[in-house]
Parts: sequence; structure tokens; C-alpha cells
Amino acid sequence: MTGAERAAEHPPDPDALAFLARPGLTRLWTAARTRLERNGLRPAGTITLQRLDAEERQDLSLLLARQLTGPIATIRLPDLDARLRASAVGRGLAATLAELGPPLTDRRAARGAAAAERARVWATAETALEASSLSAQPWAGRWLEEIRRGGTLARQEPPTAATVITQAVQTLAVLFPGTGTRPTPATWGRGELATRTTGSAHGLDDGTLLSRLVLRGIALARGVEFPDGAPARRALWRTASVTPDEVSSTVLTYGLRPTGGTWREAALRERADHHMETHLTLRELRALHLEIPPRTRVHVCENPRVVEAAADTGRTAPLICTSGSATTVVLTLLDTLAAADSTLAYHGDFDWPGISLANRVIQRYAAEPWRMRAADYEYLAARTHLHGTPQVLLTGAPVEATWDPELSPAMTALDIALHEEAALDLLLEDLG
Repeated sequence: MTGAERAAEHPPDPDALAFLARPGLTRLWTAARTRLERNGLRPAGTITLQRLDAEERQDLSLLLARQLTGPIATIRLPDLDARLRASAVGRGLAATLAELGPPLTDRRAARGAAAAERARVWATAETALEASSLSAQPWAGRWLEEIRRGGTLARQEPPTAATVITQAVQTLAVLFPGTGTRPTPATWGRGELATRTTGSAHGLDDGTLLSRLVLRGIALARGVEFPDGAPARRALWRTASVTPDEVSSTVLTYGLRPTGGTWREAALRERADHHMETHLTLRELRALHLEIPPRTRVHVCENPRVVEAAADTGRTAPLICTSGSATTVVLTLLDTLAAADSTLAYHGDFDWPGISLANRVIQRYAAEPWRMRAADYEYLAARTHLHGTPQVLLTGAPVEATWDPELSPAMTALDIALHEEAALDLLLEDLG
């Protein structure tokens, strides 16, 4: 029978446990617990308690069977262990601390187990690499070593880390099969590739750890820098014959009349002539020749209702809608228009998220604020008050408007959120 089993059969005297739980011994047990957990639960070494008060001196004196008179006590853990065994408690220091709770943790053993788990993860990765077509790729070993040094994988739970690194090896092996292997598709859809190697179409979605590891491998294989930003990541995927999802996200446009000669540009011009809005995907933007006359003024709004109203009233000015966020497809279109020497004019909601989005667009493109100054806000606030429009209060932390230092103080003072629809008639006037 083990010591723990004997202790369980013979619980300590309740009065003895009640004494050990006295407040005057709390610091002793805390310090002893910390030391034991570092020592592999062995009662070795000493602990020192300083600035003892009268209650602590009294309780420690009774426990140790020696009179303590000063403000400091040095206690050898082997002596404390022996004292507890010989007392009415009838068990050693580790068992006593476990009885007082919470359970002890062998931190040394836990560290050893964690190190062993990490070693197994890297052994799994090395075995998978060696068994794959990557073993013949000169960059593959360096890729695995960079991941090891980076530490990102080590911060995952071992089972998760082992799964992710194995899937990364499998994915890269599919993309770089070497010679003498079964033919693979000339081009993979990213979702198709993810399903093949992870079982989930979303396994390689942007922002996942797996996609970052695979992209790092592709970058090393192609001898390029790791990509910064979504457009660069998509471009890197394409160098490995992987097509990212470029059709699910769209940007809402109206009135675009590019001068290109393909059917795509002609279709946009025809839709503009018929006052029809158009949703463009990233895939379409890559194929379009968005050549428009230099210095064309392109208005940018935040809410789709502005586009709808412009179409209903037959306005002619080109209009782009962010739909409340500067997504990749939105920024791709605006980047293209800015590169074509268009002049962008931006309007959005007068609330703090709207100001944040406006800051981003105006700063990135040196866009003109379109009815987005303090005077515009104050006019709209007064007009809604005059019309008896229910007021919506601002929420969240104030955001400084980079283009007008008077706007944020005016919004803070009036504390009213005004969405784009409040200025719809004025915006439509500007759209011609």
C-alpha cells in the first residue's frame, strides 16, 4: 500500500487540520507550496518569512515547537516535513498541502512532459517531411527550421501543433510534388486544395495558422519575401498555381464608364447608360481595363442606399460604395482608380466607426471630404432637429477626423449620430 493510500485510509485529526488552517500559517503554506511545486514535490531547501506579525509568530511557534520572537523566520522544509509526520496530522508536507488544497502541481514534471510533447511534434513534422516529396526540395528543411525558431507553432497545444504542421507538409507536397508522382491539377482552387489536405474547404482561409505556414513555404520555394497584405498573399498563392477565392466578395459600383475596348468595359458602360448598379468581384477587377479620363471625379459613399437612390433618380456621376468597410475588393478598386489619376471624394456616416473608415480612405487616397466637415454635420443636426427626426446618440470612443480638426469636437458636443441617409438629398445634388 502506498503512502497516499494509507493517508486516504487514515484522515488527519480534524482539530489538527483546523489548527493548520489558521490565518497565521497562511504565508507559510503559500511559500511551502511554491517551493515544493518547483522541487518536484520534494521537501528540500528552506523558506524565509519576513515581517512576521504577532499572530504569525504565535502560530508558527506552536507548529514548529520552538519559540519565535523576531520578525523573521527561516524554516527548513525537511524539518517541517518531519514535524508534520510526527504530529497529530500524521503525514508529510506534500500530503498536508494537498489536504489543505488546492491540489499540488509538479511543475518540474509538467515542464518535462511539455518538452517531450514539443519534441514529439517536431519528430512528427520531420517524419512527415522525410516521407513526402518535399524531402528532395532544397528549401524544405530551411522552412521547417524557420517555423521551429519562430515559436508560433510552439505556442499551440501539442495536438493542434502536430495536426497543423502535418497538414502544412501535406499541402506543400501537393503543390511541389517533384518528379515521378501522380499528375495533379494545373491549377487548384484554394478551397479545393484545403479540402484535399485538411478535409475542410476553409482550412487554408486567410489568417489561419496553416495558411501562414504554407505561404511561408511557397515564399521560400519561389525565393521571394513573405507577403505583407492581402493582395500580396493572393499573388503568392497564384505563383503556386492556387487560385484564392475571388468571387464571393464584391464592391458595389455605379456609373463607371471605362474606355477599354473589351466586352467587359462595354458592359459596364451599357449598365451606366441604363442607370444600373454593378457588383464587381476581385476576379472581374483583375480582368477589367479600368481606363477612365484623368482627373475624373469619383464619389465614394458608405451606404448602399446612396447608390440605390442615385440609380433611381438617374444620376450620372461615377459612385463607389464601401458598404461600411474597406474590404480587399473595395480597396483594390479604389487603388486602381487612384492609379488612373482619378480624384476621389468621400462621404460616410457621422458616427465614430464612420469617422474611422473615412480617415482610412481619405488618408490612403488623399481623397476630398465630400460634405464631411463640421459645418456639414452641424447643418444636418439642426435640420433633423427642426424636422423632429428621432435622435440617435453617439456610442463608443471619439475618433479624431484627420481632415477637419473641428468635426470631432462638434460631434462630441452635440452627441448625435447622423447616417448618410440624413444627407441623401444633398449627395444626390452633387451626383448630377
